[in-house]
Amino acid sequence: MKNYTITVNGNVYEVTVEEGVSTGAAPAPRAAAPAAPKAAPAAPKAAPAGAQGSVTVAAPMPGKILGVKANVGQAVKKGEVMLILEAMKMENEIVAPSDGTVASINVSVGDAVEAGATLATLN
Repeated sequence: MKNYTITVNGNVYEVTVEEGVSTGAAPAPRAAAPAAPKAAPAAPKAAPAGAQGSVTVAAPMPGKILGVKANVGQAVKKGEVMLILEAMKMENEIVAPSDGTVASINVSVGDAVEAGATLATLN
């Protein structure tokens, strides 16, 4: 591990870089000053038993659900917008990975989600 001190816009950050560890996401920098605590993300709502589909639609990044464009039982085509996810003040369209029927929607508007969280499933 290597430690660095970085100054950005007058704010000093202590950053530790681990070598040989790849998680696919960059760790957040640690601020020298105490940071405000983050709100705990809401747990995804569980779909009724037996309602999970075989194709999972996962969150590509952490964010907040702004809109749900598909309904359970609706037929969707590959690339059709199913959800709107706000991340870093940008609206991201979450699209169907394949043709199918929506088996479950596991989130609702306003939910905070983590990267990799199951947002919906398709049959």
